Amino acid sequence: MNYIPHDADDVRSMLKTIGVDSVDALFEGLPPEARLAREMKLPPALTEPELRARFASLAAETRTDVVSFLGAGCYEHFIPAAVDAISSRGEFLTAYTPYQPEASQGSLQAFFEFQTLIARLTGCEVSNASLYDGATALAEAVLMARHATGRENVVISAGLHPEYRAVVETYLRNVAPEIRTLAHDAGRIGAEALKEALAGEPAAVVVQSPDFFGVVHHWEPLVKSARDAGALLIAVADPISLGLLKRPGELGADIVVGEGQPLGIPRSFGGPGFGFLATRMDLVRRMPGRLVGEALDRHGRKGYVLTLQAREQHIRRERATSNICTNHALLALRATIYLSLMGPKGLRSVAELCLAKAHYAAERLAAIPGVRLRFKDAPFFCEFAVELLKDAAKVRAGAIAQGIDPGVDLGRFDPALSRTLLVAVTECRTKAEIDRLADVLRKEVAS
Repeated sequence: MNYIPHDADDVRSMLKTIGVDSVDALFEGLPPEARLAREMKLPPALTEPELRARFASLAAETRTDVVSFLGAGCYEHFIPAAVDAISSRGEFLTAYTPYQPEASQGSLQAFFEFQTLIARLTGCEVSNASLYDGATALAEAVLMARHATGRENVVISAGLHPEYRAVVETYLRNVAPEIRTLAHDAGRIGAEALKEALAGEPAAVVVQSPDFFGVVHHWEPLVKSARDAGALLIAVADPISLGLLKRPGELGADIVVGEGQPLGIPRSFGGPGFGFLATRMDLVRRMPGRLVGEALDRHGRKGYVLTLQAREQHIRRERATSNICTNHALLALRATIYLSLMGPKGLRSVAELCLAKAHYAAERLAAIPGVRLRFKDAPFFCEFAVELLKDAAKVRAGAIAQGIDPGVDLGRFDPALSRTLLVAVTECRTKAEIDRLADVLRKEVAS
């Protein structure tokens, strides 16, 4: 009972109060096949000193001396110390939106500023106060598009992150009759493939840029084709890239979503992050989550309020657009601090460093016998795919043993890509580390 606040007497008292004889009686409404008919196989409880020792031993197993070129949606970027200092203040240290929001003016103002920053970053008119992560933000955007157009089918680019696609397919499993794949040739989306995919009145066209393989796509022809087909274009964007590339909302994308982890959030073994979603003002009432607005009280003083919430617990179920009603408050706050500290010039500098270092790395790796760029003629930002003569998993294991993690083995997503590495290079990597990557990869491919 070390970590359970209620002892046996407490449990008996609570059961008596609600009129049942046992804890099992609370679950009689569940069918027997859905209930576990045995004791849970849990180890004995540890004392606090034993638990600390256990965690210390687990932490000691984690290598901290490996230089990482991992990406695929989760990136190492420099985080200014002020982000940690401000976000850890007691006024802000919550992972959840306050349930009495108007009493939390500081938090609401932070969310309001977050919305403004995301809208400016994406080139859109309005943003919500964040979502759970990039994948669910995309799934919610697809639902938005289906509600707005009255259509059902969805077109998804082959360059979309496979895990994002899996989340969208889960959301649409019982409601969308068809999810089409928009093929690409050598990393590029061709006009004929786009025309073929858009046949059949789709609700939305989903394109990621830079995509899962790092390739940057041009938004203008995609926007025009989607619009001509009566579909909404949903852009999945890397927020750091928007410090340098043209903003998709500015170029006509209807909804812009993405993962906010690069904006001042540590990788933390893959999470948590937060999702952002921005759109046109005429779609605002179909937007999921929360929208913070600015208002005046009866004395003319400025204040902040939760203006729109589209969840079924707040409005009539048949008019609800989502069951999402919250946001990743603390992480959205960190992004607000990060973007405020960096400003447009700082964000552009980070993006330029990522671009320059990634292209230097690509040149070094492409010069190695047995290594070639998978999409050598396609533009890329900070991430690129390389094909090897050997199995990528084996090459990666050998490189890690030498203190270099050369990238993500794409065979984990598709067996046909078992000899392909996805290499990410951010501003955190030095020239010496990139040169070391090239030396190690040369050795591993040749061995």
